[in-house]
Amino acid sequence: MSAGVLLRRELALAWGRGGGPLLACAFYAGMATLLPLAAGPSPRSLAVVAPGSAWAALALASLLPLERLFERDFEDGALDLLTLGPLPLELVCAIKCLAQWLATGAPLAVLAPVVSSALGAPLSLMPLTFACALIGGLGFAFTGGLGASLALGSRRGGLLVAVIVLPLFAPPVIFGGGAVAALAGGLGWTPGLLLLAAYSLAAVALSPVAMAAACRNALS
Repeated sequence: MSAGVLLRRELALAWGRGGGPLLACAFYAGMATLLPLAAGPSPRSLAVVAPGSAWAALALASLLPLERLFERDFEDGALDLLTLGPLPLELVCAIKCLAQWLATGAPLAVLAPVVSSALGAPLSLMPLTFACALIGGLGFAFTGGLGASLALGSRRGGLLVAVIVLPLFAPPVIFGGGAVAALAGGLGWTPGLLLLAAYSLAAVALSPVAMAAACRNALS
């Protein structure tokens, strides 16, 4: 199986898992709808918390499809075949996470500026919000894949994935939300964006190695 065929397969599976990105986007929109009910309907108070709240909701929405990232292939034996196939297992894991980002992370990034603006953030923040959400979504996909591989074969895997992944999601939330908040306050936003990009690139470079080791351990 070539890398292109595997990517198409993973995209098809991502769209077929209980609605694919539609479920994550619906959850994201639901979180944004509940926030005004808790914080109050005042536009001024909502505008203050909009960037951070939108990022927290984005991180939680990114958790939803992670449980089945490796579990389905592990249960039906496809992961064994992928391990024995011509592609290195590290590349297989990277392609799985890339497909996860394309199928779920990119739609959430498109929705992020809309959610942030609906919560009261200025429209001028929309381009940076989209860029940060797209870059941060890449980090979410690869660190989330690491958590999914570590929880492979365990009972209550979804809960274990959340426990493993949520601390790893903290830096992108801090860097991304900080960059948007800095722009809103008239401060320099470049350092936050660069730190977010560095975190995501490090996750892309390092996570596949750890994911492959975790998958081999689960299969042994």
